Amino acid sequence: MAAASSENQSDSLSVPWREAVRFIRQLSHDLRNHLNAIELQSTYISELAENAELKDEIKRLREMISGLTATLQKLSRGLTDVRANLISYRAADFVEDLRKRIGLEFPEKSNQISWDIQPSGAVLHIDHELLQQAFIELFANAFQHERGEGALVLTARIDTNRFTFTLREPKARFEGSTEHWGREPIRNISPGHYGLGLNRVRVIVKANGGEMHTKYDPKVSALITALTMPASTG
Repeated sequence: MAAASSENQSDSLSVPWREAVRFIRQLSHDLRNHLNAIELQSTYISELAENAELKDEIKRLREMISGLTATLQKLSRGLTDVRANLISYRAADFVEDLRKRIGLEFPEKSNQISWDIQPSGAVLHIDHELLQQAFIELFANAFQHERGEGALVLTARIDTNRFTFTLREPKARFEGSTEHWGREPIRNISPGHYGLGLNRVRVIVKANGGEMHTKYDPKVSALITALTMPASTG
């Protein structure tokens, strides 16, 4: 019996994450190529079709293809290596640009965010585009996953040579663990969501010289995520 158990364990696969990423990206690339070919063919058929109802059906088919292609592109982007192009950026300017970007990304929900910003002359050394993507992912998660009553609160504070962004998400209850938060890609998946977002946020923050920490505070019923970035004055 023990020998059988040992044999079963030896048969189990352990694939390095780098190899899994390479496989997923290649599969996504191949599928997108096929979808692009289908899209071109459906466009050609639409040009040949004379029946209005048939044209409408082909249009819906193309929209479905486009949606699936976008999903695969997002999946590949979530697995892309992060290479930060760091520049000096005033913290106040970054926060203002971020508010505008969040307003564009979440036009119907941006009024549910409370911005508590401490005026400061701090300067960040960041890739502002990548860092904005990280915040978009954080807000998307906050809006989607068991959000409690109340606004999302983003605070920004300077402390010595560190600038900290803190996002508080109201949650009446939280049964998960934050011990390995953002370090377990593809662990929690659901239709249309593949468990890559928080890991990418952590990687982006690290590439910008920062750190990400998350905890649940039952006293205030909030999930609190802090992104701490190096900062200078001047």
